[in-house]
Amino acid sequence: MSGGIIVACPRCNARNRVPAARLGEAPGCGKCGAPLFDGRPLALDEAGFDAHVLRGELPVLVDFWAPWCGPCRAMAPQFEAAAAQLEPQLRLAKVDTQAQPGLGGRFGIRSIPTLVLFVGGRERARQAGAMGAADIVRWARQHLPQ
Repeated sequence: MSGGIIVACPRCNARNRVPAARLGEAPGCGKCGAPLFDGRPLALDEAGFDAHVLRGELPVLVDFWAPWCGPCRAMAPQFEAAAAQLEPQLRLAKVDTQAQPGLGGRFGIRSIPTLVLFVGGRERARQAGAMGAADIVRWARQHLPQ
């Protein structure tokens, strides 16, 4: 089946080819059967980051955050609400920079929260500071390829 988009499974990180026209039809993982989308942000470690951002073909909006950060905690429900609106056009994910300092360093995260939009495994846009759900959705859509 050619012409599909490679989407990593949120549970097992297996690569799944999904026809672009069927992304909104609740596709499941061919390996473990888990839903590929559930309308919530995905917590990523280094292996998950590489599977979803670098090897997947779906754009990924990553929230770099830490549990001790008040603005990060305040933005968390807003980011989750944005996920419900933006999936399956793009995946929303969170990277806890305290638990995954290598990822924060790898992408030069200097302040949190910081949103980074990755398209084709490359950074396309970055925004520091807490945002509401509507602003997150608007900002992400503005930076997606047409």
